[in-house]
Amino acid sequence: MSDKFKNKYRIPSARLQTWDYGNNGSYFITICTKNREHYFGKIVETPTTEPTMQLNAIGKLTEQYWMEIPNHFPFIELGNFVVMPNHIHGILIIDKPDTFVETPVETRLIASHGLIASLSTPTGGFAGDKNPMFHENISRICRWYKGRCSFEIRKLHADFEWQSRFHDHIIRNAKSFERIQDYIANNPKNWKDDKFHT
Repeated sequence: MSDKFKNKYRIPSARLQTWDYGNNGSYFITICTKNREHYFGKIVETPTTEPTMQLNAIGKLTEQYWMEIPNHFPFIELGNFVVMPNHIHGILIIDKPDTFVETPVETRLIASHGLIASLSTPTGGFAGDKNPMFHENISRICRWYKGRCSFEIRKLHADFEWQSRFHDHIIRNAKSFERIQDYIANNPKNWKDDKFHT
């Protein structure tokens, strides 16, 4: 049975409990609108072209603020990303300075199995767990992004809401990284078969 908090059932976290989501590595992020409403535009197809995403004004804001993430979080690089009618997919690459990560990562882009084990209980150097770098993580980035979008979008559509959570997946190797990059790039073309299609 799920734990209760303030007499409400909580859904157990889907996040990997042994992984520090501030670690260097690549993360596949999906953020959906509430009830998967189509706020961001539509997929357009003609007899001579493949399906493409046509962003409306709200969709353009959603894309703009995703692209601005590295301006606010300088340790982030963006992989492929796409805005769909009711969700966004994107890869966030955490690339903090080597002085913070004591164990080498397999590659700059891929989360290392060794890193997962060795950094599950970070020390934080002289600052201990007060090290501010520990708070520069995927959850904080997604909170900033969702909040920034919501603030601006509600000027155009007062009822706009995101789904309360977001989906994340740790990308563990180069093959998975390339597969997810391709999945994101081809998302508009495969919209009719997408699990988020409503």
